[in-house]
Amino acid sequence: MTTTQNNLPILNAALLESLAFPYQQVIDVVEHAFKAIDHPDSANPLKVIMAPEDGRSIAYSMAGRDASSNTVGFKVVYEFDPDRSRGNYQFYSFIFLCDDSTGTPVALMDVKELGPMRTSATSALFAKAAATSDARSALVVGTGVQGQIALPMLVSAMPQLNKLAVHGSYEAGITNVQNKLKHHHPDYDVQVSSDLEASVRQADIILAVTGLSAKENIKYEWLKPGAVVILVGYGIDKDVLHKADRLLTTDAEQMKVTGDDLLNEQGELPEVDATLTDILNGEKPARTHPDDIIFVYNSGMIITDVALGRAVAEFAKTSTQVEEVSLW
Repeated sequence: MTTTQNNLPILNAALLESLAFPYQQVIDVVEHAFKAIDHPDSANPLKVIMAPEDGRSIAYSMAGRDASSNTVGFKVVYEFDPDRSRGNYQFYSFIFLCDDSTGTPVALMDVKELGPMRTSATSALFAKAAATSDARSALVVGTGVQGQIALPMLVSAMPQLNKLAVHGSYEAGITNVQNKLKHHHPDYDVQVSSDLEASVRQADIILAVTGLSAKENIKYEWLKPGAVVILVGYGIDKDVLHKADRLLTTDAEQMKVTGDDLLNEQGELPEVDATLTDILNGEKPARTHPDDIIFVYNSGMIITDVALGRAVAEFAKTSTQVEEVSLW
């Protein structure tokens, strides 16, 4: 399908959910985007965030440019009741993409599927880079959308993993985690954890993807030497960050904006040892000693939304019928 300057392809949530976009390809696209962040034609500005005083909603926007695909993107997010305190949670988001080599629109698309995919791919890249050479066990804490994608994405990046576990409080979510892994990797199984501390003590890689309703927090004393702890949502005591041997993140400046719940009593965050771009480009190591406990702060990066959105949009156009609207 050829898009003219007056036509805008629309990819809604249902269409994106139906696509069988390969997880290994997701990882590859996200990796290329991170490697290209320092390119002069790439841009990843900080979020613009707005919220009323009573906290009833939060809205933010991001613009970015991915040099690896010559794509510009504008992402908008609105959440009502972000703390889940009013019982009327609502979430709306989309991204608008343009081809910056032809000047034509690529797509307007929902990001409910896109966001978790790029975040889980980022976690997988961190884990692959930071885990010890003998790492074989992984634990996912949380069974929401992120939790359901985390293990299939991780196994795509690290097929040597042979002991996978999930810890959560919702039976339906746990079942979804198991089914999602079986769908993508039929030869792998997921153990269900009933004791968070015991599971953490055995895990080489831990992904905390719980929401604000997390009932238990991972403690530093539970971590084994060499463990990699990746924070996407909630569920980790802040002292894990401050006591860890190394701190890795997607972007040091963005961490200062979005990681205020991790500040110590002096209102400070530790110095970042390396970003994912540093690591992937071979500029800094992820790990310097086998026994290092590594804390990873995985914050969403618009440049990966742009790159993955472009790849998914092109995949959709070749595999299904995409609706177009004329706005201009």
